[in-house]
Amino acid sequence: MEDYAIILDFLPLGYVDKGTTTYKRKPVAQAIGIEEFTLLELTPKDNTTLNILQKVYIGAGKREEISRVNRRIPYEKLTSTAKIELNYVIEEIIKDKEDKFVYFFNESGPISLRLHQIELLPGIGKKHMADILQARKEGPFESFDDIKKRVPMISDPVKLISKRIVMELESHEAKGKRKYTIFTRPPKRKTPP
Repeated sequence: MEDYAIILDFLPLGYVDKGTTTYKRKPVAQAIGIEEFTLLELTPKDNTTLNILQKVYIGAGKREEISRVNRRIPYEKLTSTAKIELNYVIEEIIKDKEDKFVYFFNESGPISLRLHQIELLPGIGKKHMADILQARKEGPFESFDDIKKRVPMISDPVKLISKRIVMELESHEAKGKRKYTIFTRPPKRKTPP
C-alpha cells in the first residue's frame, strides 16, 4: 500500500472523451507511488490544483490535497506528459532511497540454477553479474558511487534500476512478457469467473 505519490500529470478538466461535455468531466491526476512504483489515478479535493512533481499523501487518514485514489492504471493509460515525467521521477525516488537499492546490489541472490536477480537488470549478463558478485565479496557496497568505483562497467546504477522499473511497469499488462518483478508491485491476478 502506498502512502505517498508523486504527481506525473494533472488534468484540471479531466480526460477528454468523445461525447462527454465539459461540465460532466472531473479533475484527475496521474501519479506514481514512492514505495512500490504503483501507477495511480487520483481525484483531487474540490478547488485543489496539483503541480507536476508534487508529493502528495494518499494513505489512510486525513489527506490534504487528494479526495480519493480511484484505481491503479497501466502504463499504456498514462498521458504523454506523465510518460515524459516518469523516468525523471523514478530516478529521483531511487536517489532518495539509495540505501534500499544499494541493499539490492549487496543481497540479491539466485532465482534459479541459471538465473540471478542481478541479471534481470538491463544490459547485465553472466560476465557483468560475476564482476558484481566478485566486488561484493570484497565487502558490501556502501553507495551508488561505491558501486560505480568498484564495478567500472556500471556507469550509472540509478539509470540501470530506473530502466528495469520502467520495463516492469510497461509489461504488467502484457501476459508472459516479464516473468519476474523486482522493484514494482505486480498487478492482481485475475481470477477466472
